[in-house]
Amino acid sequence: MTFSEFKKSISKIENFEVLGEEAHLQMAPNFRKTELEQVNIEAKKPKEAGVMALFYPNSEEETCLTLILRKTYKGVHSAQIGFPGGRKEKQDKDLRETALRETYEEVGVHPKEIEVLKKLTKIYIPPSNFWVQPFLGIAEKTPNFKKQESEVEEILEVKLSDFLNNDNLVEETLSTSYAKNVSVPAFYLNQQIVWGATGMMLNEVKALLNEML
Repeated sequence: MTFSEFKKSISKIENFEVLGEEAHLQMAPNFRKTELEQVNIEAKKPKEAGVMALFYPNSEEETCLTLILRKTYKGVHSAQIGFPGGRKEKQDKDLRETALRETYEEVGVHPKEIEVLKKLTKIYIPPSNFWVQPFLGIAEKTPNFKKQESEVEEILEVKLSDFLNNDNLVEETLSTSYAKNVSVPAFYLNQQIVWGATGMMLNEVKALLNEML
């Protein structure tokens, strides 16, 4: 789908209801569902973060979505796929500003280049104790991406057609620092397994787009 067609199709996205936890839980590993059922989130006093699901035209005018592969480090999200975004800082007036600032820092797309179209459903991430607020935005032109060397291993440009293709929904057995040999639902995008909170948020984006495209 060309970006001009995509932009026209989602022009009324603000009028559509978000799909919320129902969409999240469709891509949640069983152990995560159990955690979310049992946890008292407010009592955990979670940190806040904002992330951006950014769509844009590539050089062939195809619609693409930006994801990042994080660096390998001593942390629960080491070497995982995620959206550009991060922790809210004191200078951020709200989580929308956080998502825009972090997107600029991590992949080099200036806030002025991004039109934020929709606030999606907040999601809690138990391993890192974060409340994450995702947003859906578009950039009118092909971005001049520049990765943040200290945090981003690779910027992934995922074609919309691949993202919406149900053949790219898979089940994988994975091990992490907090779960061993677990079966998880995932997206297979750009030769990468995308699961967990990112997969859950992606599923809401996908469900929303399927209603409009």
